[in-house]
Amino acid sequence: MTITTCIFDAYGTLFDVNAAARMAAEEPDFAYLADAWPKLAADWRAKQLEYSWLRTIAGRHIDFWQVTQDSLDWAMDAADLHDGKLRARLLAIYKALPAFPEVTGVLKSLKDRGLTVAILSNGSPAMLQAAVRSAEIGQYIDDVLSVEEVQVYKPHIRVYDMVTDLFDVTQDKVMFVSSNGWDAAGAAAYGFATVWVNRSYAPPDRLFAAPHRIVHDLTAITEFV
Repeated sequence: MTITTCIFDAYGTLFDVNAAARMAAEEPDFAYLADAWPKLAADWRAKQLEYSWLRTIAGRHIDFWQVTQDSLDWAMDAADLHDGKLRARLLAIYKALPAFPEVTGVLKSLKDRGLTVAILSNGSPAMLQAAVRSAEIGQYIDDVLSVEEVQVYKPHIRVYDMVTDLFDVTQDKVMFVSSNGWDAAGAAAYGFATVWVNRSYAPPDRLFAAPHRIVHDLTAITEFV
């Protein structure tokens, strides 16, 4: 079946989640992060995902912006960083994370081919709108879907249902692209043609399904449609 719809995860796939800590460390006020920022970024991201999964399991949903703040607070505590100015700066950068270099060209190519292109993300609507606007990719995006509509986080099946419901497509016409192995597994199990963007060259997750293709950035995506 021909692919008609390309769905992208946002954070880590289109937008560089490590950029907030890295960019803050480059500013004179936070030069003390020069050696600490990689671990801070890694802890922040790990807790962000962990909290989203635990809240889904417990049935205690809050929006992803609050999850993002809670996970940053944990990461800063773990690094013994107690700086309100730094916290505010990290969150401000996170609202406008840069896109990876290849993103604009790939999205434009897909749109030029007549495909439907959308984002499906754990992010709250306000977070996603700010990121898309900052990265200047809105003209290549047909829609931005947030899990806030269903009040659970990926990889819950109700999240992937949003795609087939909105675009009135069958799973086999959808290519789903994510940098998160667990998200790629969820989408593959759902029936999407799935691409894992393994930017960190991580080993594959041992889960209930596997992505159909593995790449290391988005440049090959246009070859798959």
